[in-house]
Amino acid sequence: MYAEERQQEILRRAREAGRVDVVRLAEELEVTTETIRRDLTVLERAGVLRRVHGGAIPVERLGFEPGLAARDEVMTSEKERIAKAALAELPDDGSVIIDAGTTTGRLVHVLPADRELTVIVNSPPLATVLATRPNLTVIMLGGRVRGKTLAAVDDLALQPLRHLHADVAFIAANGCSVEHGLTTPDPAEAAIKRAMIEASERSVLLADHTKFTNTYLAKFGTLGQIDVLVTDSGIDPALAARLAAAGPEVIRA
Repeated sequence: MYAEERQQEILRRAREAGRVDVVRLAEELEVTTETIRRDLTVLERAGVLRRVHGGAIPVERLGFEPGLAARDEVMTSEKERIAKAALAELPDDGSVIIDAGTTTGRLVHVLPADRELTVIVNSPPLATVLATRPNLTVIMLGGRVRGKTLAAVDDLALQPLRHLHADVAFIAANGCSVEHGLTTPDPAEAAIKRAMIEASERSVLLADHTKFTNTYLAKFGTLGQIDVLVTDSGIDPALAARLAAAGPEVIRA
């Protein structure tokens, strides 16, 4: 098992059990305790685990929301595959909404140069990337910018969405489940995501497989409101079937 695979397995176990133990991990993964401690350090620096005596716990158990840079370093190859698969949901021309997020950020970077699109975003960094593309018209939603996610929120961002109707919205989520729907830690961001779904003809959720073990404070939608869910091949097939039964077409990239 490569280091990245082992670290993702450690993260999966932590999220399932609520905690992982160094000695037990070393025994079950057949590596030294020093190797496990190095893995935990990597995962803590990525902002997904917090070290505690003898092991680690997932940050969501602390009510802690990792920053944008930390989240951008996790599941990078999966996010790239998801973004490329999501291109199939782009209209040939027309308008799209792209939510702030690390996976949706990958989508921005792979948008084809030959499409005539109006792109609505609530992320200043993504707007900066898009504004240099000659075939795109970029609408940047205003509002307070959250430091954690660099997403514009609150009423100045919500008001324009009430008067817009896009062909497709590409949405990010921190958590997703059949039981609890689509969730995120911050109620202000949840309000924006909810408005983006309402302002679009179709909604596409971009979420790597680790998002389906998490539930956060603020709910912004149900799976029944999502037309397409694009995830990665790491998702359990039985879970993918349950998600699809709740409404969306599930694409495993």
